[in-house]
Amino acid sequence: MLRRQPRDRDFADRLRGRRVLGLRRRGKFIFVDVEGDLTWVIHLGMSGRMQVADPGEPEAPHTNVVVRTAHKEIRFVDPRTFGFMAVLTPEEFDESTLAGLGPDALTDLPASRQLAARLAGRKPAIKSLLLNQRLLAGLGNIYADEVLFRARVAPHRQGGSLTSGEVKAIRAAVRPVLEAGLKYGGTSLNDLAYLLPDGRAGQFGRRLKVYGREDKPCRRCGTSIRRSLIGQRSSYWCPSCQR
Repeated sequence: MLRRQPRDRDFADRLRGRRVLGLRRRGKFIFVDVEGDLTWVIHLGMSGRMQVADPGEPEAPHTNVVVRTAHKEIRFVDPRTFGFMAVLTPEEFDESTLAGLGPDALTDLPASRQLAARLAGRKPAIKSLLLNQRLLAGLGNIYADEVLFRARVAPHRQGGSLTSGEVKAIRAAVRPVLEAGLKYGGTSLNDLAYLLPDGRAGQFGRRLKVYGREDKPCRRCGTSIRRSLIGQRSSYWCPSCQR
């Protein structure tokens, strides 16, 4: 879990005895402001979840990090261990990839013309570009597919080939998809690797329009959903609705 920590021992040394001053988020990252001008960085990965527990309460399987406060324990549970934690100084933060994160897809979504400018001349597939956290922070594989379906844009289209109307449609789809994901607790797949902090499964998977629905009928037109490999990631889309 500490692979992003420049020196492993700094994680505990920098947290011990300090107060938490604030909590914020950008894209997929949780930033905890800690006394001493430090930032506790938390990334949940594909299967991570935070759990607040009483001292002595049995630990859930795959509990990888435990931070004890005066009265509670903050536990990081991550079966697949794709998540990570680090406590960084301002200098370390600025030298990391975190400093290059793009605007937040939910709270700081660029205007359509600004998004179009970011995509202009770009040859990679729009699906890959939406996953690029330097372009827009916060979209993952599942939600990028759902955004493109809602916008009626095929995932393999080059970013620079999109019309202004298509860029506007993508922008208009981002917030509703993310807000629905939050409303229904995220997407727990069949392996239940991702769960909510209280152990419940997220319910957004029941409302997915294309992701994970290969060969099933499109909920909009009935055409069979296809799966393509784009940038080493599975992408699901409707060949009739998305052009």
